[in-house]
Amino acid sequence: MEEGMMVMKKKRFGVLLCAEDSELVRKKYGGYFGVFARMLAEEGEIWDVYRVARGEFPEDDELALYNGFVITGSCNDAHGNDPWIHQLLNFLQKLNSINIKVLGICFGHQILGRALGGKVIRSPTGWDIGIRTINLSSSSSLNLPSKLSIIECHRDEIWELPPKAEVIAWSEKTGIEMFRYGDHIMGIQGHPEYTKDILLHLIDRLTQHNLIHQEFAMESRLKLAMWEPDKDSWKRICVGFLKGRL
Repeated sequence: MEEGMMVMKKKRFGVLLCAEDSELVRKKYGGYFGVFARMLAEEGEIWDVYRVARGEFPEDDELALYNGFVITGSCNDAHGNDPWIHQLLNFLQKLNSINIKVLGICFGHQILGRALGGKVIRSPTGWDIGIRTINLSSSSSLNLPSKLSIIECHRDEIWELPPKAEVIAWSEKTGIEMFRYGDHIMGIQGHPEYTKDILLHLIDRLTQHNLIHQEFAMESRLKLAMWEPDKDSWKRICVGFLKGRL
């Protein structure tokens, strides 16, 4: 091999962190960035984190360095008007215009829908917390299984899809559990990255802040103990989409 031959460029991905780390997640997993890296990162890749809820975004001239971005969940509303949310909407529109792969999870799924022209609302049926079985489309080119279980924790949802977007999963509770936009954007309403202990900790925090009632929290904990999410399948789907293997 010639000495001057170009070294193969490492794949590079960015996590757009839309939430502050809880104490449990920080101590056990190295923050939400660590949770996503455990699910998605592979040897030889570079993974960066941008705390977009604090106004940290990649510069325009850095975007060409990236193969894809992941948008995390958040305590904020995707239909809200915080300054950083408008900054994020503009940034996502920019990523769409240059066809960079983007995977949105929960809030990330919703904010992608809004950025592309869809509508996000407070769910008329209230919170969805626990493990839910969702139906996946057989017509999608992603070769998805017909049903998968996933951890859910949300009270907002995409109500109207952006033009040209395709619903690829739905449930009894939520009409748009997953969508795809072209070959470069995918949203998942549930949390493929979550473990049960993360959700249990979130249930405790939501109860402490009076965002859910004690009875609902108890019911959610009981349901959580009865079922397991299909974590391996979700990892395959998320990694496959982000890295062009599906």
